[in-house]
Amino acid sequence: MIKNLLKGIVMGTANIIPGVSGGTMAVSMGIYDKLIHCLTHLFKEFKESIKFIIPIAIGMVIALVGLAFVITPAFEHFPLQTNGLFIGLIVGGLPAVWKKVKGNSIKISHMIPFLLFFALVIGMAAMGETEGKAADLSLSLWSVIKLFLVGVLASATMVIPGVSGSMMLLVIGYYNPIVATIKEFVEALVAFNISEILRCCGILIPMGIGIVVGIFAIAKIIEIIFEKFPLHAYWAIIGLIVASPFAILMVSELGVITVISVLTSIVTFVIGFIIAMKLGD
Repeated sequence: MIKNLLKGIVMGTANIIPGVSGGTMAVSMGIYDKLIHCLTHLFKEFKESIKFIIPIAIGMVIALVGLAFVITPAFEHFPLQTNGLFIGLIVGGLPAVWKKVKGNSIKISHMIPFLLFFALVIGMAAMGETEGKAADLSLSLWSVIKLFLVGVLASATMVIPGVSGSMMLLVIGYYNPIVATIKEFVEALVAFNISEILRCCGILIPMGIGIVVGIFAIAKIIEIIFEKFPLHAYWAIIGLIVASPFAILMVSELGVITVISVLTSIVTFVIGFIIAMKLGD
């Protein structure tokens, strides 16, 4: 149980950092196949599945709450450097996915999912507003529906190896607002501020429900796709990864750009690249 808790913390850490895939971490730790199996056979093998899933879920929550206090100030005070780190993490994850298609002939049928998913990410970024401004966190019915759908999208991408759910949140403009809300919720709990707790719950609960629905809905689909069309699936993932750095730059506020900020962002990019490449080995 402790081992799975620690693995959950690793996956949670990966999921909150744009560009790092919780699915990839699950693969590298040797639990991806079992995790997908437990999700798709939850009711048939309920006791065994719950015993495996719960420690991982608790570990992920611990990581998400803890890192919420680090990510928000990093974006506020060092936007270019933080984005440089995340882009490095994205690009550094590409070699691990490339190994899955390396040695196989490239066909037109492979390029179709690549181009479709590349266009999807760029299109979402082009249609969105600056990161954070596109997010509607009001408590209207439409906002609740959007938060639910955002949760479904984020969770679906969290489960796919090589794709970052938090990166998708960043692309559609919900990453920083959601991370800030998690931080505010924890602070409200500590201060026992009931009105603030309820406000945060109004944002986090619809998204949380969407995450749960998305994970279970996508798990079976992923199981089938990776069994029957593995190369097409990995080319789609490559399309997402290649497009993501462009999309993040399109939607992010980079602050005041100076020579020092550019040089330090290059350093953070290299750090992110090396970390992602090592984790993907």
